[in-house]
Amino acid sequence: MDTIASLFSFITTPVSWVIVQFHKVYGAIFGPDTGWAWGLSIVSLVILIRICLIPLFVKQIKSTRAMQTLQPEMKKIQERYKNDKQRQSEEMMKLYKETGTNPLSSCLPILAQSPFFFALYHVLNGIATGDQIGVINESLLASARKAHIVGAPLAAKFTDSQSTVEALGATLMDVRVVTAIMIVMMSASQFFTQRQLMTKNVDTTVKTPFMQQQKMLMYVFPVMFAVFGINFPVGVLVYWLTTNVWTMGQQMYVIRNNPTPGSKAQAAYLERLTKHVTHHGKVRRRSEKTIVKAIVAKGRDRNEFERKFINALSKAGLAAQADGVVIKSESQAVAQAEDGTPTTGGTGTPKRQQPKRQSKSQRQSGGATAGAAKSADEHVSLSKSDDEPEDAKPAAPAKKAAQKQQPGAGTRSKAQSGQRKGPQRPKSPSKK
Repeated sequence: MDTIASLFSFITTPVSWVIVQFHKVYGAIFGPDTGWAWGLSIVSLVILIRICLIPLFVKQIKSTRAMQTLQPEMKKIQERYKNDKQRQSEEMMKLYKETGTNPLSSCLPILAQSPFFFALYHVLNGIATGDQIGVINESLLASARKAHIVGAPLAAKFTDSQSTVEALGATLMDVRVVTAIMIVMMSASQFFTQRQLMTKNVDTTVKTPFMQQQKMLMYVFPVMFAVFGINFPVGVLVYWLTTNVWTMGQQMYVIRNNPTPGSKAQAAYLERLTKHVTHHGKVRRRSEKTIVKAIVAKGRDRNEFERKFINALSKAGLAAQADGVVIKSESQAVAQAEDGTPTTGGTGTPKRQQPKRQSKSQRQSGGATAGAAKSADEHVSLSKSDDEPEDAKPAAPAKKAAQKQQPGAGTRSKAQSGQRKGPQRPKSPSKK
């Protein structure tokens, strides 16, 4: 470890200087020799480093998305050249070059953070051994050796002997309990971060070796943290636990607001976006416009969740445009222009005209009127058949007279009885 620490000695001085500056601020509040002052200095160092690494984190997300998009093509190359490893590697490199992707980009944040990690380890190890590192002078060294975090010295490790721990002013039981809890929390946060990536932000329609590797890393990384954690000082455990929590929160934000296409996170995001757009009638955020623009540009290549989103907008009388904005569809605008009134309900769908329901008394009165019309028709028909000969004209005039006496009765009688009374005349073509 001394050899590795010496390799990163060029950054030891800047890291120790940053810790000292934060220690001055927190020492004025909590006291210079307290664990709060030194512990919060380490936490602040982590936050500062992670803020500086945000551009690399964004690049990592884009690289991971690009790699997930290339998985089907990579699988085809592996199957096509499964007996020729050299040709397979050449085709893979050609694919990376054509698409502008880099498999190592996903490791950039970890690689960029490694020098700070080893520099901090070197500083804390110097505190444990009583060596002055960087800008930490003798007085600051004595103050750091007095600092305890929940009873455990800042430079103590799980594997330290009882004499070493007692020299730092603590008991072996306190050190091992505190370090064990921090190691478990560190491993659990790493596992949860990887698990939410695999369960929520992976395209479930593509089954590739890349997904199997990610699943394996979900269990490997926590074990690695647990094994190496017993050799980390308490201050380094504070550093690593803080960076894991930061990564978990940062990833939760990305998964919620910029999910991977085809993932469960995208389905939940588009469902929220659909409710938001149909309620307000427009897209307000720039990030939402970017996602809508990408969905429109896909055309027929949209996945199931994106098609549902477009169909939901269409049912609401809205249409997504190529620039990412959402406007009212042309059919909706034309209907409103002709009517002069809105044609949509609360959800934006056209209102359906429902027939008015009749009360029981109205139905009974209608039936009585129809029955009266029917009896009048029968009476006229019988009287005409008794008085006139068989070759006389049909009883159509008499029926018309009965219909005049009972307005609307003839029409209702035809609708309810299902057939016309009296002799029927063939319809002429002109009356069709």
